[in-house]
Amino acid sequence: MTGEPIPVIIDCDTGVDDALALLFAVRHPGLDLRAVTCVAGNTDVDGVVRNTLTVLERAGAPDIPVARGAARPLIEPARSARHVHGTDGMGDLGLPAPTRAPAAVDAVTLLHREILGSPRPVTLVPTAPLTNIALLLRTHPEVTRNIERIVFMGGAVAVGNATPVAEFNVWHDPEAAAILLTAGVPITMYGLDVFQQVVVPAPEVHRLRASDEPGTRLAGDLLAHRPTSQGGPPEAEEAGGLGDAGAVCAVADPQGITTRLLPVEVTLAPGPSRGQTVVDRRPRPGESEIHEGRREQTLVDVALEVDVDRYVRLYLETVGR
Repeated sequence: MTGEPIPVIIDCDTGVDDALALLFAVRHPGLDLRAVTCVAGNTDVDGVVRNTLTVLERAGAPDIPVARGAARPLIEPARSARHVHGTDGMGDLGLPAPTRAPAAVDAVTLLHREILGSPRPVTLVPTAPLTNIALLLRTHPEVTRNIERIVFMGGAVAVGNATPVAEFNVWHDPEAAAILLTAGVPITMYGLDVFQQVVVPAPEVHRLRASDEPGTRLAGDLLAHRPTSQGGPPEAEEAGGLGDAGAVCAVADPQGITTRLLPVEVTLAPGPSRGQTVVDRRPRPGESEIHEGRREQTLVDVALEVDVDRYVRLYLETVGR
């Protein structure tokens, strides 16, 4: 490892795989986790704050500031994913309440303070609905001068999960995702196309769960809550997807993903395509552009392929520290 650690801020809705991402960020020597902000998504925002503090405590993290953010999307009602992440958002593992307390400021204030206060440009990693980020960009647009890049887990080129075409984080607050695309800084989209591929094999999940170290054991328990093939053979059912943690792996080791700079826009109209990230992979303008004029779409580094073995190895080496 050469050079200084990358200053990172994670905006999350912890969440089983957000928890996996936090464990990785705390323990990777090339990352300097400066703050964590919380938003409603996988569970309610107060649950997200509790889960985040619990994970940082279990990981043995230093006193990283954690702030409560938006309790609901800009326009839509809040819609949790407890059916995926458990009633507590953390796989119903029965973890004790954290002894740490959140910061005395809200998420947007903390983001503003930590971004502009960083001696080096910050990499912002949202692994959640993008409400906090949209509020930040609209309230304090000057923060972009000290943002190196935004690497967000969200969107899909091919198939959605919240709807046939929309991924949960973008679908949960499409207007916020559209605002993110106006940030004017380099953006990487770590979407479902790569998100769903990075799976930790069952023997490694078992090994993590058998650890005496609390953070490592928590990683194993969380992965066990994310089976990749329920009802399939044991080696598939007991394997666990890294999910959001892959986006943080992409910050630590960007060579593990293959991206293309492509136009991206978010569908905001009501109906079955609401929340879709429309990624234009055509090699030349189509009939719409020829007849109606070119649309101004944000160019985004879209992750299209991932080196699965590389990221699994990176994750296991890191959380096992």
